[in-house]
Amino acid sequence: MESDTDSDEINERLIEYFRPRLRGLIEVQQVLDHFHFVADDQKELIRQREANDGNLSAVDLLIDGVIRKPHERGWFTAFVDALEHSGCRHAADYMHVNLPDPKVEEENDHAVKLIRLLSPRLVDMKTEDVCLHCLSQELITDEDAEIIGTATTNGGRRRGARELLRRIVRGQPGWFSKFLHVLRETGHECLYQELTGSTPDDADEQDSNDEPSVKAEPARTGASAEESPVKAESCEVKELKEKSTDPQNEGMDLYGDASTNSQELPDSLQPSQPDGTHSAAADNGSEQANIVLRDYQMEVAQPALEGENTIICLPTGSGKTRVAVYITQKHLDGRRAAKQEGKVVVLVNKIPLVEQHYSSEFHPFLRHTYKVERVSGDSQLKIAFTEIVKENDVIICTAQILQNYFERSDEGGDEGIDLSDLTLIIIDECHHTQKGEVYNHIMMRYLKQKQRNRNRKKEQKQTVPLPQILGLTASPGVGSATKMEKAEEQILRICANLDASRIMTSSHEGLQKEPRKTVATVEDRKEEPFGDVIKRIMNCIHVHAGLSPTCDLGSQSYEQWAVQKEDKAAIDENQVVRVCAEHLRQYSEGLNLSNTIRMQDSFSFLNKYYEEEIKKKTTPDEEQIIKITETERFLFSLFEDNKQELKMLAKQPEYENDSLSKLRAKILHEFSTREMARGIIFTKTRRSAIALNQWIQENSKFADIGVNASYVIGGGDQSVVKPMTAAEQKGILNQFSKGEVNLLIATSVAEEGLDIAACNFVIQYGLVTNEISMIQAEGRGRAKDSSYTIIDIKNSGVTEKNSVNEYRKKMMYKAIGRVRALNQVDYDKRIQDFQVQAVNEEMVRNKRKKHKGMKTENPAEVKFRCRGCSKDVCSGGDIEIIESMHRVNLTPQFSKLFILRENTTLVERLLDYETNGYIACKDCGLRWGSMMLYRSIECPCLHVKNFVVILNEKKIPKCTRWSELAVRFSAFDYAGHASRVAQSSEEEEEEKEEEGA
Repeated sequence: MESDTDSDEINERLIEYFRPRLRGLIEVQQVLDHFHFVADDQKELIRQREANDGNLSAVDLLIDGVIRKPHERGWFTAFVDALEHSGCRHAADYMHVNLPDPKVEEENDHAVKLIRLLSPRLVDMKTEDVCLHCLSQELITDEDAEIIGTATTNGGRRRGARELLRRIVRGQPGWFSKFLHVLRETGHECLYQELTGSTPDDADEQDSNDEPSVKAEPARTGASAEESPVKAESCEVKELKEKSTDPQNEGMDLYGDASTNSQELPDSLQPSQPDGTHSAAADNGSEQANIVLRDYQMEVAQPALEGENTIICLPTGSGKTRVAVYITQKHLDGRRAAKQEGKVVVLVNKIPLVEQHYSSEFHPFLRHTYKVERVSGDSQLKIAFTEIVKENDVIICTAQILQNYFERSDEGGDEGIDLSDLTLIIIDECHHTQKGEVYNHIMMRYLKQKQRNRNRKKEQKQTVPLPQILGLTASPGVGSATKMEKAEEQILRICANLDASRIMTSSHEGLQKEPRKTVATVEDRKEEPFGDVIKRIMNCIHVHAGLSPTCDLGSQSYEQWAVQKEDKAAIDENQVVRVCAEHLRQYSEGLNLSNTIRMQDSFSFLNKYYEEEIKKKTTPDEEQIIKITETERFLFSLFEDNKQELKMLAKQPEYENDSLSKLRAKILHEFSTREMARGIIFTKTRRSAIALNQWIQENSKFADIGVNASYVIGGGDQSVVKPMTAAEQKGILNQFSKGEVNLLIATSVAEEGLDIAACNFVIQYGLVTNEISMIQAEGRGRAKDSSYTIIDIKNSGVTEKNSVNEYRKKMMYKAIGRVRALNQVDYDKRIQDFQVQAVNEEMVRNKRKKHKGMKTENPAEVKFRCRGCSKDVCSGGDIEIIESMHRVNLTPQFSKLFILRENTTLVERLLDYETNGYIACKDCGLRWGSMMLYRSIECPCLHVKNFVVILNEKKIPKCTRWSELAVRFSAFDYAGHASRVAQSSEEEEEEKEEEGA
C-alpha cells in the first residue's frame, strides 16, 4: 500500500511537471478564497505579489506554498478542490491527470494564442452583452462576471473586454467554439470572421456544420487566386506559429510573461488611459510599448523632447505621467542611439506614488526595452540604492532617498550618488520645489553646480554634466500673493528653482474638467449642553492655573495659546500651568470633535485620555508608586465629577451638530442618485477620519444603500493615533479602486497624485487649506459628472477660505499665462536673477546653520530634566547615537529612572531595529521615549521633546528635534554593550545553576 509520503512526493512532482500549464490556467485571487491549507500570512504575501508583479508571478508563489513541506493530510485534494470551486476546472483536470487528447490540446493552445494575437480588435466588443452570454454558456463563473462588470464600469468596455478575454482562455477545451457562437449571437460578425478567417458566406454555411476549427486562418489579403485557401497563411498566423514554437513563450499567459503589465495589474494600478491617451502596451501587451500622445500632450512635451528643462502644467487626470513616460522613452532611445548611457530618476513626495508610477505607468510601457525599478522608504532596496541606480535605466523613488545618497557623496562615501550620474530627473508634483522642501534641496545642488559650470567655462575648464529636468504639476499655486505681480513672481520662482526654460500648458478647450461645486453652510446649534459642560470644565482649569485666554474656547487660536503656555511653563518649571495647559489642549480637541463628529466620539476621546493619564500613575508590576500632584488630583476629580453628565448628554441626538446632518444628507443623495457612486471625504485629522468611518459603519441607512466605507490616514508616527503603514494604505486604495470600498475617508495623504479615476464625488468636510490643495482635492473626482462639496464646520472658516482659494486659483492661471507671454530674453533674465538670489540665500542659510550647529566638544555640558517633574535625568555624556539618528542611554543609573510600558501605536518597520514599548518617568509617568531592540540589544531611546534641556547652565526653549541641539554625542559602542549583555547573561545562568544545586 502506498504511503502518505510516497503519495505526497508523486503529487509534488505532478504539480511541478504541470507548473507551466498551471501558471496560465490559475486565477490566484479566486483560488485563495477556497484554499485553506496555506497560512493567512502566506496568503497575504501571495496577494501582495499579485498586486505588485501580476497573476503569473503570484501563481508561482502559490504553487511554492502548496508543495512546501511538511504537508497536512489531504493537502493535495484540498488544492484540487480549490481549483474546481474557483472556476479553474481546466487546471483541476491536469491535477486529476484527466489530460486532453494531444491534438485537442494543440488546437486549444493555438486558440489561446490566436485570441492573444487578435486582442487589439477583440477589445472593441460590446463587453456587457458578450459577458452575459459567456456566463450563460458557462465560459466564465459568476465571480468572473462580477469582476468583468466592475472592470467595465470603472475602466470602460475595452478594459472589461481584456479581463473577459484573460479569463475565457483558461477554460476547458471547447471554450473557443462556444466563444465564437457567443460572438455571432451578440452581433459581432466581423470579430467572428477575424477569428475563423471566413467570409460572410462561409460564416453562414458554418452554422449548419460542425464547430469551426481552431486552425482556420484569417482571410489573406493579396493572396494569389491559384493558392489553396488551406495553404494560404496570413502574416498573423505566421507570427502566431513562430510564437507558438518559441521556447521563451512556454507557459505564457494570454497577455505576456510574469512581469507586471497593463493586463496583469490590479485594477487600482491599471494605466488610466487619460483623455484617450493610447498605447499598444495598454491595449494588447505587445512586446514594444508604442505610446501615442494626444495633440495637447505632444504639444506640452515638445520642449522636453528637444532636451530642454521644462515644467508641464496640466490639470489632474489629463495624462501628465503618461507624457513623462513618453519623454523618458524618447530620452533613453536617443541616448542609446548615440551610444551613451541614459539614467532616469523619477522623484515623488509620497511613498504610495512610488508603487503607482512603477506599476501603472513606467514599468508596463518601458519594461520590454529598459530596466525599471522602484525604491521607497518602506523598501529594503533602499540599502542598496547605489547599486539599483547602476543596474537600472529608470528608478522611481521618494526624493528623500536620492537626497540622502547625494549627501553620502558629499561626505566622500563610495555609496553616494552624484548629479552627473543621472541624465534626466523627473519631479512629480513639482510645486513643492520651494524653501524647506526636499525637492528644493536637490535643485539647489543642481543650481550651484550650474553656477560652478559657468565659472569653469570662463576659466576654459571642463564642466560637470548635469541632468535634464522635467517638472510635473497641476497646481503651482501663488503662495501668499495678493496681487498679480506677486503671483507672477511666484510662478517664476518655481520655474527658476527647477531651471525650467519654459512652463508648458495646453490651450486645448475642455481639458479642465470642473466638477459641480457646492458649499453647504451649517446652522449653529440652538442648544449645546455637551459643549457647555466642557467649557465649564475649561474655565475651572483657567481659574486653578491663573490663566486668562483672550480667544474663543475650541478655536485654532486657543489651541496655539495653550501650546505656548505649556512650553513656557515647562521651561519655567511651573508644573501647575504646564499640566493644566496640556489638559486644556485635550478639552479643546474634545470641543472640535463635538463640532466635527459626534458628541459620543468627543466623550470617548476624553474618557480614554483620562484613563491613560491615570494608568500612567501606576507601574506594570504595581511595586512603584508614581507621584500624583495636587493639580493632577484636581484635574482627575474635575473630569470624574462631570463624566456622567457628559456621557448622558452625548447620547442625546437632538444636540448633534448640523455639519454631520449635512454630511449624512450628501452621502445618501450621492448613493441614491448614482448607479455606481464612489467618493472621497477629506477631513482634517486622523482621529476625525477614524471617527467618521465608525459613524458610517454604525448607521444602518448607509448600509441599506450600499455604502462600504474605509479610511486612509498618514504613515508618520508623530501622532498619538496609530499611523497606517504603506502596505495598509496601499491595500485600502486597491480596494477602493476595485469597488470593494466605495467611500474613502482620508486626511490630506490622498489629496495629491494618487490616480483614483473612478471617483465621482468629493466632499471636503471642514477642511480647506490653500488653492493647491483645493485643486488637488477637486482633481480626485475624475469620473464624468463628478461633484465637489464643501461642508462648513463651526470655527473652521471654510466658507471664507474657499472664496479666497477660488480667487487665488484664477490668479494662478492668469499668472501662468503672463509668464508664458514673456519674451524669452526677459524670461531668461528674470529666471537667472531669481536663481542667483536663491543660491545666495541658500549659502547664507547654510552658513548660519553651520555656525548654529557647531557641536560642543563636551556633551557632558548639556543636562536633561523631565518636563513632567523637573527631575534631573542625565547628561549628554551618558547618551550615545545610533545610525546618526537615535539617541540612547544604556547607563545603569538611567535604567533605574524609568519604567517600560506597552506602546499601542507602534507600526511595523522594515529596518534592522524595532521598537517594542515606550519608557516613562518613574516619578511622574511622563513618556520619555521608546525602547528599541537594536541587533538584539535593548536600547532606551530618548525623544528630546520630552525633556527640558540645559546647556551651559541656560535653559533652551523647547527642542522638538535633536538636530536643533548643538551637541556632538558619542557613537554607539555596539561591541562593548554586546559584551556586557553576554557577560550579564552568563552571570544569570551561573546564579541559576547555583540555586539549582
